[in-house]
Amino acid sequence: FNSTIVAGIDEAISRYNAEGLEINFQRVSSSSGADITITRLNFFLEFFGVLGSAGFPTASGDPFNQISLNGRLTNLGFSVDGIATIVSHEMGHCIGFRHTDFFDRSISCGGSTNNEGDGGVGANQIPGTPSGASVEDGSWMLACSDGSDRPFNEDDITALNFLY
Repeated sequence: FNSTIVAGIDEAISRYNAEGLEINFQRVSSSSGADITITRLNFFLEFFGVLGSAGFPTASGDPFNQISLNGRLTNLGFSVDGIATIVSHEMGHCIGFRHTDFFDRSISCGGSTNNEGDGGVGANQIPGTPSGASVEDGSWMLACSDGSDRPFNEDDITALNFLY
């Protein structure tokens, strides 16, 4: 990845660690020592506009072990903060977060109503967070991004503190 994407990755790690959670992230120099690796997304998915991809934790609670990231983010006009939002979002999936608007992706993606369903992993309401979603709230876990910087909002911080 180029230096702007690396800076975005570092900013994403910093965002989580700044919250004082019981989970901590650290970039390591070798993938053999990593719980989560970040690799480049395949060209086909990059071409069709996928910004990143990740899965959900294992049944035993370990984080999903890989984030695939679009290597052309700077070519697409994303800033360090926009990239940090994408990486933070994918890290969120790895540690168990669903899209804030899973029940209607049109909230952040536009188009017609599109419910992701349970995705095989369910969707659980976190106490103290809203049951709905809006682009104005700017959650880092909205399904689609306009490329803007979306640091954790108050509801996101409530959810992170509840789980971690």
